[in-house]
Amino acid sequence: MSEFSPRVVVTGLGAVTPVGGTTAETWSALLAGRSGIAALEEDWAQGLPVRMAGRVTADVASMLSTPEYKRMDRCGQLALIAAREAWAQAGRPDADPERLAVVIGSGYGGLDTTLEQARTLDASGPRRVSPHTLTRIMTNAPAAWVSMEVGAKGGARTPVSACASGAEAISQGADMIRAGAVDVVIAGGVDSCINGLIVSGFAQIRALSTRNGDPQSASRPFDRDRDGFVLAEGAAILVLEREDHARARGAEILGVVAGTAVTSDAVDIVAADPATQRRVMEKAIAAAGLGPRDIGLVHAHATSTPVGDRLEAEAITAVLGNQVPVTSTKSLTGHLLGGAGALGAVVMVQALRTGTFPGNRNLEDPGEGIDLNIIAETVSGLPATAGVANAFGFGGHSTSLVITGS
Repeated sequence: MSEFSPRVVVTGLGAVTPVGGTTAETWSALLAGRSGIAALEEDWAQGLPVRMAGRVTADVASMLSTPEYKRMDRCGQLALIAAREAWAQAGRPDADPERLAVVIGSGYGGLDTTLEQARTLDASGPRRVSPHTLTRIMTNAPAAWVSMEVGAKGGARTPVSACASGAEAISQGADMIRAGAVDVVIAGGVDSCINGLIVSGFAQIRALSTRNGDPQSASRPFDRDRDGFVLAEGAAILVLEREDHARARGAEILGVVAGTAVTSDAVDIVAADPATQRRVMEKAIAAAGLGPRDIGLVHAHATSTPVGDRLEAEAITAVLGNQVPVTSTKSLTGHLLGGAGALGAVVMVQALRTGTFPGNRNLEDPGEGIDLNIIAETVSGLPATAGVANAFGFGGHSTSLVITGS
């Protein structure tokens, strides 16, 4: 990062997750080690090989007006709710609309609506298809709805990079501010696609845990007995701001997006490349003007897959050694797909603010090849001033965010 680039600060946080309907609720649950993973009770799920997920249990309908609820896919609903929370905490900045932007990533967009309306078309014909279908299924719909909510005219962007989408959105937002294009960006990620197609597709490639009889023990990042991730839904949003803009209006600064990096493997559509994972962390740390010894915490992507966790562990060890505290809150929330990287950023901001780091639940015995200081229980009093949050996705998408305290 150039010495002339403005610092990008965080002034608002929003989250709607399987463990809470707000950032405060989510953070409290993570610190307490409460899992949001449960059995799928719907009839459509009973014949599937995997019958559990991390659902948002907050009353979404009560948080939106009736027209909003009807016009949006659940993906858009969750993003708007989280964005409203973040925007309110930021003090609803009075920014020039032309210098206010939205960047919200998603891996699958309104897929639930796509499937629902396809069934309606098949069963009842074209005249029964909802007139809101096209605007609900657009992957860019969450960013569009949020841009209209706040009057953002500096851009409404949507990175689509699988499970790295939310983290890449934060990186893009920070880049826009550093480039001088805008002053404020609402950035983050969302996905909501707990349905038979997605469950079956991930199950077919053996990416999901099959511990149906014990859902809360199913997601076990870095554990020897991990057997796949648990599908989840949710949204996480940050308000990013040019530091002098935030200070001029007296905003509370929650943290700093000090450096980011986005890379691509260019190797395989599914398999990860540990060399790229090392490189993206190194690039993000360098962009922050820091060195490996400055990093005091890592929120790992670690989804609980046998191969993926091992490769990331090897990359972390290669870059940072094996003493830095590491966790993955997917052990409690499941995998939010496009929302996962943004939630990792929220967790890192909160951890650095409070000196408290949520534990990696279900860790009984680290697997072979995993030589890390994994935090199995929540710890307090950590002196860390900088941390790395990783997000990796199918297609070889890799993003690392370096967050520092205010």
